[in-house]
Amino acid sequence: MHISHQAISKDQPPFIIAEMSGNHNQSLERALAIVDAAAQAGAHAVKLQTYTADSMTLDITDGEFVISDPASLWKGQALHSLYQQAYTPWEWHAPIMARARAHGLQCFSSPFDEAAVDFLETLDVPCYKIASFECVDLPLIRKVAGTGKPLLISTGMATIAEIAEAVDTARTAGCNELVLFKCTSTYPASAENSNLRTIAHMRELFGCEVGLSDHTLGIGAAVAAVAFGATVIEKHFTLDRAEGGVDAAFSLEPSEFAGLVTETERAWQALGSVKYGPTEAEEKARMRRRSLYIAEDLAAGDVLTPLNLRRIRPGHGLPPKFYDVLLGRKVTKTVKKGTPLTWELFE
Repeated sequence: MHISHQAISKDQPPFIIAEMSGNHNQSLERALAIVDAAAQAGAHAVKLQTYTADSMTLDITDGEFVISDPASLWKGQALHSLYQQAYTPWEWHAPIMARARAHGLQCFSSPFDEAAVDFLETLDVPCYKIASFECVDLPLIRKVAGTGKPLLISTGMATIAEIAEAVDTARTAGCNELVLFKCTSTYPASAENSNLRTIAHMRELFGCEVGLSDHTLGIGAAVAAVAFGATVIEKHFTLDRAEGGVDAAFSLEPSEFAGLVTETERAWQALGSVKYGPTEAEEKARMRRRSLYIAEDLAAGDVLTPLNLRRIRPGHGLPPKFYDVLLGRKVTKTVKKGTPLTWELFE
């Protein structure tokens, strides 16, 4: 499949997405700086989120509308207030996308309702991303799939049945290019809860490209995901965690993101194919393996012993597997110390 001109497949280096989310801290200048830094770090795309607080939830400040989980980064905040703090003003989308295009980056977004899809269509985004929490919003998936553009769906918390419903809905509504993301919807996510082996199973089960939307700290999980067949990696990105922000705690800084780009591509390069025996690059190294050498000057008729027949480097002599066979044999000619053993030294 392709996102604009970018091919997405196991035959290509992983496609790396820098998720801005709310790390702009309500500053357009900072948002543009994030795009600049993402480009410099080697990202292939920048992703936004398109919603308003009112399109996400109700403006209620008690009960289930307040985050009560003691382990949450946002404990005690009302949902409406949190989304108001984190949202990207819609009038910023065009300048952010223009800055991304100037760097040669793809730029797209996660819409959270139909109005956001209609708005993003006016900006001619190259693809869409459905967030994990919206994976069960089949009407939204149907709306996005109807654009005919590539669709990326995160699957955090989703059962196989729920993923199947999302995939069937997308394909029935016109989606022909699909990426599913393995995702763990905790912030940050632990390595132990990442279950990256699911990636290969998901690819086989749903017959599409599979990536990782990664909320773990560091880059280890993302690198490992490539080994399991992930072709797209998404990580939250910030200029400086110390400056704070709704997602800063589990976001990568520019130098870390550059490491992510480098190491995931290195992991992809290392996959290669099933191969035994020396590679072309190893051919010269074969001559540094152990082989059989004469370790003392010998005259014709001398017997080979453990003192005058050695298994040493380099590898120009007969293989060591013949050592026991040749002990006790007589050489038929004069041989100098340091001569690689060959069959021509015997009758």
